[in-house]
Amino acid sequence: MPRERSTGVPHAPTVASPLLALPGAVEGSGIDAGVAWHYGDPAAEQRALADGRAFVDQSHLGIITVTGPDRLTWLHSLSSQDLRSLAPGAGVETMILSPQGRIEHVAAVVDDGETAWLITETAEALAAHLEKMRFMLRVEVANVTDAWAAIGEPIAAEAAPGEPITWVDPWPGVTAGGTRYGPPTDAHPGRARAWRLVVVPRDELEAEAQSRMGAGWTPAGTWASEALRIAAWRPRAAAEVDTTTLPHELDWLRTAVHLHKGCYRGQETVAKVHNVGRPPRRLVMLHLDGSGHGLPASGAAVMSGDVAVGRVTSAARHHEAGPIALALVKRSTDPSETLAVESDAGPIAAAQEVVVAPGGTSADRPPAPGPTAKGLLLGRGCAADGGDLEP
Repeated sequence: MPRERSTGVPHAPTVASPLLALPGAVEGSGIDAGVAWHYGDPAAEQRALADGRAFVDQSHLGIITVTGPDRLTWLHSLSSQDLRSLAPGAGVETMILSPQGRIEHVAAVVDDGETAWLITETAEALAAHLEKMRFMLRVEVANVTDAWAAIGEPIAAEAAPGEPITWVDPWPGVTAGGTRYGPPTDAHPGRARAWRLVVVPRDELEAEAQSRMGAGWTPAGTWASEALRIAAWRPRAAAEVDTTTLPHELDWLRTAVHLHKGCYRGQETVAKVHNVGRPPRRLVMLHLDGSGHGLPASGAAVMSGDVAVGRVTSAARHHEAGPIALALVKRSTDPSETLAVESDAGPIAAAQEVVVAPGGTSADRPPAPGPTAKGLLLGRGCAADGGDLEP
């Protein structure tokens, strides 16, 4: 039986994975507690994962099911993505936003024709929110994390008929209705990162791992998967999101927001920032001075001289690029400046690589609105937002 855990981390799991019994396993901590950080050779595990020869225990993620004939239209009305006509087996990403457009929950969504499966890092809170929003619709919500678990694989293919429920990560493509604040897909460093999550019964997790190992695959820890994620500029809810994060700041309109789907909570802010505003912060990739041996902690201050301009959200040691990090910094921060990141060992020099354009506008920002179009472009009148925002 999996042992119970109490970590105090909001996004942390409640059970430890049985795959921690595999040889060499070292348990992760913080948002990756409950699964292996590595199995004894992090660099080799990264190489195997990058080469498509490894799998990653992702059983610390939460899983929610939504059933009933109204499930897709109902989820469509609540979230940022167009889900009304989601085809069986196709995967998308969606968000639940606050009335002010801040990210509250992020979920990978795949529907099997009868059930919508949501993979998330906030399962308990998201399930509670969805339960409150059921009203009289024909939907049933269940947090099934105790019964189901996810395995990460470096594969971009959807499940074939008869295979388990599988969500394919759309990053860094710009999905229908989305837009980008960073480079086009063919110039994006994330284009080479294939990733999918396979949902299996939790009591079959060990058997699934042994099957993959028998086929010549290597178990890889979250050290490997996080390093490759950071190198791909891929935002993660448990790491990059705080209480004020807008999806524009993370270039997350690429995959998780449909700009033309109609009204949902937070839609007005999404439209306003996209059409006439600019996000106050921008995600940046940091190449850290590798002369030391430490990495900055999540939340470490990013400094421009004596002034704090942001914070580290994720950091890892990449098998080729060395120490790297993602950080949220003020949009006005000079992208050519070498910054400093605070750490226990002292400041670490950090060169920036632009993720979200410093200008703060998307690739397809509409022209400035005239007096009659202004309200339409701002998305005014969406009752789900609780009223209009002041211009």
